[in-house]
This record gives sequence, structure tokens and C-alpha cells, in this order.
Amino acid sequence: MQAVGPSTQDAQSTAGTRAAFRATMRKLWEDHITWTRLFIVSDAAALADLGPTTDRLLRNQQDIGDAIKPFYGEAAGRRLTALLREHILIAADILGAAKTGNSSGVDAASARWYANADAIAAFLGSANPRNWPLEEMRTMMRSHLDLTLGEAVARLNGDFTNDIAFYEQVHDQILHMADMLSAGIINQFPQRLH
Repeated sequence: MQAVGPSTQDAQSTAGTRAAFRATMRKLWEDHITWTRLFIVSDAAALADLGPTTDRLLRNQQDIGDAIKPFYGEAAGRRLTALLREHILIAADILGAAKTGNSSGVDAASARWYANADAIAAFLGSANPRNWPLEEMRTMMRSHLDLTLGEAVARLNGDFTNDIAFYEQVHDQILHMADMLSAGIINQFPQRLH
């Protein structure tokens, strides 16, 4: 994938300070793990807010895709949104299978989930190979899944101490990932962010 040059209007709307860009990227990815957690909690307990929570979680995937459009173009933003949306929907399949004790369903959905994570890593690695090497992105994505899965399993088992501990690890890991992504964009497009 090649980086697409922005229009003048896009450049003006996305240009800004590096600190502000880092903060925006952190907010987007914190929203990702926050709304994922709320989805896990609501789904595990069959809470009435599951529908609106799901909608907000899926909107976050669009927000993340939109955030890369000024740098990589419309098609790339749509592709990342689609991959992240799939990431969320497969996670919901895993939870659904786990809640009903369908271990083969959990295994099948987990295999799809990790394949999707590899696809996200490959997409990002191809967009910015110098700053986001494929193996590093793959490790980052798989770590995110491992920790989120630990969080969900603990929640479903009523092990709330470990549920919280996993969420703390998810939070630290996603901030590291957000910083890696923002640093990669800043390094690739230094003239756009000062």
C-alpha cells in the first residue's frame, strides 16, 4: 500500500502538534479497550445496555479507520475499519460460544480471531514497513488478543480479581501500541505533524 498525499484541506485539518496527535491516538485506542470491556461485562451478564454498548464499540472501529485516512487514503481507512469491525464481531462469537459451553465453537472463532489479528498486522506493516515491521505488529496484535481473552475468560468465570488485573494489562499494552502507531505516522509524515 502506498501513502496517499492529502488535499490542501485535508492537510490543514490533520496537521497539528505531535503531542496532540499522540493524545488523539491514545484516546482512540483507550476507547477501543474501554468499550470492549464494557461489551464483555454487558454480554457476560446479559445487561440491557448490550445493544447501545455494541453500537458504540463498533463506532470506535470506524473512528480508528477514519484517523488514518488523511495519511493513507480513503480505501486504507475503510480497510482498517473493516478489519477492526471483524476483530470485534469475532470476539463476540468467542464470548457467545464460551457462554454456551461450545468449546469447538470457541476454538473455531479463536482461530479466526488470531488470523484476523495477523491480517491487521499485515495491513499496518504494509502501510508503514519502516516503522511498523510485520513481526513487531504481529506480536503487538497477538498480545492484545491474549490479554483481552484472559480478561473475558476471567469475567465469564466470575474471577473478578483476575478480570481487573487483565484489564490493567490490556490498558498498558494498548497505550504502548497507540504510541507505536502514532510514532510511526509521525516518522513517516514529519512534515504533516510538527
